[in-house]
Amino acid sequence: MNELPSDISENLRFLVAEVRARLDDLKQFMRRRTPSRAQRVLDRRGYSENLMLRVQNGCIQAIAEAPDRDIARLRAIQAIAADLERVMQLARDAIHQMDRLEKDEVIAGKDHVPMLDMVCDGINLIESALDENDTQLALQIGECEHRINLDYHRLLKVYTQAIKQKKRTEDLIIALLVTQTLERMGAMLLDISESLLSAILGQPMDIDRYHALMDSLQRLSGQVGIKDRKMEINSIAETRSGSGITAIGSARKKGKKKTSAYLAIYKDGLRSKLKQERQGVESWHEIYPGLAPRILSYKRRGDSASLLIEHLAGITFEQILISESDELLEQAVKRLGRTQNDVWKETRRNKPVSAGYMKQLNARLADVYAVHPEFEADSIRVCGHRFVSFAQLIKLAARLEQKLAPPFSVYIHGDFNVDNIIYDPVARKINYIDLHRSRYMDYVQDVSVFMVSNYRLQIMDAPVRQRILEVICRFYSTTRRFAKRNNDDTYEIRLALGLARSLVTSTRFILDKTLAKAMYLRARYLLEQVNRLGEKDYKKYRVPVEALFNG
Repeated sequence: MNELPSDISENLRFLVAEVRARLDDLKQFMRRRTPSRAQRVLDRRGYSENLMLRVQNGCIQAIAEAPDRDIARLRAIQAIAADLERVMQLARDAIHQMDRLEKDEVIAGKDHVPMLDMVCDGINLIESALDENDTQLALQIGECEHRINLDYHRLLKVYTQAIKQKKRTEDLIIALLVTQTLERMGAMLLDISESLLSAILGQPMDIDRYHALMDSLQRLSGQVGIKDRKMEINSIAETRSGSGITAIGSARKKGKKKTSAYLAIYKDGLRSKLKQERQGVESWHEIYPGLAPRILSYKRRGDSASLLIEHLAGITFEQILISESDELLEQAVKRLGRTQNDVWKETRRNKPVSAGYMKQLNARLADVYAVHPEFEADSIRVCGHRFVSFAQLIKLAARLEQKLAPPFSVYIHGDFNVDNIIYDPVARKINYIDLHRSRYMDYVQDVSVFMVSNYRLQIMDAPVRQRILEVICRFYSTTRRFAKRNNDDTYEIRLALGLARSLVTSTRFILDKTLAKAMYLRARYLLEQVNRLGEKDYKKYRVPVEALFNG
């Protein structure tokens, strides 16, 4: 706890000591029920609650100024304090339950005190685990929960069988409730164990994830031959689908100088999502080698899985767009355009695959309306002009889309956002990441997603907004030339549908009402435009890109 602010550290130590003392009182009460021993537990309620609040308030104040890695540690300490207070509440529950017993011998010290001893064993390890940043001690606390759980199930069978004899039924039910209370204390130990792992490693962590991460670290160490170096892990992000993303690096000291570098990216989450990503990466290696990272390992565990992926040198396109020089942005835009042309040319197949933009939009509309219910308005009249509902616009556009099959398909990224594109300025090379949606489809899907992912960046700085507009317009020009060279006469209308889809579905992640409304109205405008087109106008239509994305 030495790394924590002193007020947090001191109050947490006092809270641990208080829990330890009151659990000892509870053990004495189980051996011999006396009012004085019960009161020692019951009367200290306000003290433990006050200590918990002091720890949590201290953490809240510290988080405001803490670096990212310390924030995860402080949040874990908040959770540990809450779990310790919950153990105290359960101790008081056990006192109240046992007060209703008619005969003391129903709660046998030889059965329940060992369970409570295991709770105390776990509590006793908390300070050392924090002081020494020892993950093995944290895991030992979780193992206490497992042993408590075994005892609980053993006693559950004993009391269930005894209740069937219909003798001293009320006392037996109370004894079973006390056993369940102790089992819930064990559950708190498991939570504390995982919070300690999170505090020590500086990122959200559970025991399964920890073991998978350690296994990946061992595999990586063997693969790249860095057994003489200390491994470092840093949390990067949590995806919307629930996957955790962690950067793994190595550090080496030369005299007083410390050098470090990322070696791999570790992802864990739902098995279905990571299986898709693994398949997507492998497909890219077969279809267009050199664009996707290498997979170093893949491990399944029940409904979860983990991936260890090669770390790619470079900067995300989003970072370049927002923070880097005009010269670097120019390099990245040119290389991206060339890379896309090459990929589409190499992977082109004459078999068309429709993206179904309106079908995609319909599938996400409920989530959009949950965040922005005002978008779900029926048709309205303004100055005598009738505007149809958004649902009706989608329905009309879906009919139109059935007539607009793309003339060919290419292998697309599938989630072509600005943060899924890496540019290496040294090698002058583009790479793709997050490839779980890759497949053969209409290339306009990637075009529309890329354009909207630029526009929806919530940055209001005028020079940056101008850069965003210029990137969108240049990418549009590049892709339009590709469409023209490949005789794609309905590119513009499909782009309008794809943009409408991306504009609206993106609003489910945007709480800024002004930006969300601007995106929604732009989507309406596009759908109203294409729905008014006659078949003879298909080839003439142009998406008003500059007007659409200006502002």
